[in-house]
Amino acid sequence: MDGLSELDERITGCRACPRLVDWREEVARTKRAAFADWTYWGRPVPGFGPHDASLLIIGLAPAAHGANRTGRMFTGDRSGEFLYPALYDVGLASRPTAVSADDGLTLYGTRITSPVHCAPPENKPTTEERDTCRSWLVSELRLLAPTLKSVVVLGGFGWQAALPAFTAAGWQVPRPRPAFGHGAHVVLPGGPAGEGLDVFGCFHVSQRNTFTGRLTPTMLRDVLRTAAVEAGLHPDGPAQGAAPYGDS
Repeated sequence: MDGLSELDERITGCRACPRLVDWREEVARTKRAAFADWTYWGRPVPGFGPHDASLLIIGLAPAAHGANRTGRMFTGDRSGEFLYPALYDVGLASRPTAVSADDGLTLYGTRITSPVHCAPPENKPTTEERDTCRSWLVSELRLLAPTLKSVVVLGGFGWQAALPAFTAAGWQVPRPRPAFGHGAHVVLPGGPAGEGLDVFGCFHVSQRNTFTGRLTPTMLRDVLRTAAVEAGLHPDGPAQGAAPYGDS
């Protein structure tokens, strides 16, 4: 078992935040009527994607009836229905849909994670829960450091959670800290591998943003494509049938 596999396994057993543990398990018991025949995951959701990824996408937290149900980031909810088609269109995913952890979806050179690994009530983790969960993101960044070249952070919450994690993992975050914004781009010097890291901001793929048009598919594809180029990937390449850039 490699370092990321071990980390993922440890994450799924975490019970550090009582409010989140109670909520994720309650949701898994009561379920949503549309998913009454599902056995919910009901645990912390680890990152998803190759262990030698050069591009990392950082979200917010699992959705109660999405990843908390399926056990895979952005799988089985409206946010994933917006994110995965864009990843597929840019050539970073093998298919445009994500319905279950065993649906055969593969990411190419790209990994997806979040600063909070448990589904929070009303999709709102507390700052204490965010800070408690930070060590997992720091460990993931350190393990990805040898190959990681660029990061896309979805939303202001993720941005504020990620910046101190970058610092703890060995990159240099400028002072004052760069502000979040869609299309924001900052290069962080240093890092465990001694190379800089390109970090991009993108509005979160939440229903609030996508239903109102604040974030459009074109806007999301543009950020992903730019980040993929900086990561040394080949956006808009032949996703279908192509070999992944790393083991998924």
